[in-house]
Amino acid sequence: MIKRIPFVSRRAVAAMILLTAAACTEASMPIDPAYAAEVEEWRNARLTRLTADDGWLSLTGLYWLEPGENRFGSADDGAVVLPDPSVPDIAGLLILGPDGAVVVFSEEGAGVQINGEPLTKAMLKTDAAGKADIITAGRIQFYIIDREGRLAARVKDPEAPSRLAFEGIKHFPIDSANRVEARLEPYDEPREVAIPTVLGKDTVMLAPGLLHFTIDGTEHTLEPYQSSPDDDGYFLIFRDGTSAVTTYGAGRFLSAEATGVDGTTVLDFNLAYNPPCAFTPYATCPLPPPQNWLQTSIDAGEMYSGEAH
Repeated sequence: MIKRIPFVSRRAVAAMILLTAAACTEASMPIDPAYAAEVEEWRNARLTRLTADDGWLSLTGLYWLEPGENRFGSADDGAVVLPDPSVPDIAGLLILGPDGAVVVFSEEGAGVQINGEPLTKAMLKTDAAGKADIITAGRIQFYIIDREGRLAARVKDPEAPSRLAFEGIKHFPIDSANRVEARLEPYDEPREVAIPTVLGKDTVMLAPGLLHFTIDGTEHTLEPYQSSPDDDGYFLIFRDGTSAVTTYGAGRFLSAEATGVDGTTVLDFNLAYNPPCAFTPYATCPLPPPQNWLQTSIDAGEMYSGEAH
């Protein structure tokens, strides 16, 4: 049977011709193969981390602890729900003390582990200590996060629907024009800056100064952040004209090396990436402060269609 070819208007044909011409123009601009390979390698490593058994896609819950007893197990009415039928309804207790310390108890025979060892009772380290203690029950893991004094159990499941259904990340084409040199204008002293978060409560980050850079002939600035003055890298949170259009609405992240003695660094927007909140509702992402809202569109790095989770 012969299939009918759908009608295409002249306007649609003209649009396709323009798109084809644009693609040819873009294809005619050579990219250094070695540089393109570096970007692809970075993207593959990023994807490997994201899709790992315990990556961001494995999150199934974020449960804020109440003072006193917080039951954890597979029961739906528990304070911390572990979605594995092999886990008992009540596998243990998390006790949040008035001093903010968390003590964990395991029910006998529940098979709960802490950092790979059998658990009976322990004082838990949160992620504020650098590396949180990992509690395992069945295939489920959880640990305690500290967000400005509020504590929550973050639960991960390698069989999370968000992980099993994930179809990958779309990217803008690699363009060396989006890899730019930036000059740091340092503050007299590093500043503590209030950064908004999706929780509706600010977090504090350390800003060493302002980075000045030029894209498409126009100068822009971004405020980078560090964990300490000795940090050898910059963390940037930014919005631009693509936000909520072709990229994630709440902005993107970018990492860069700290400046050398000449005060310059490189911002490679081909490596701009989506925050965890683009993939899971159980992350606690920082948001771009007003000083990092760029008045231009940067068509580089990771895209977002709203279909990631």
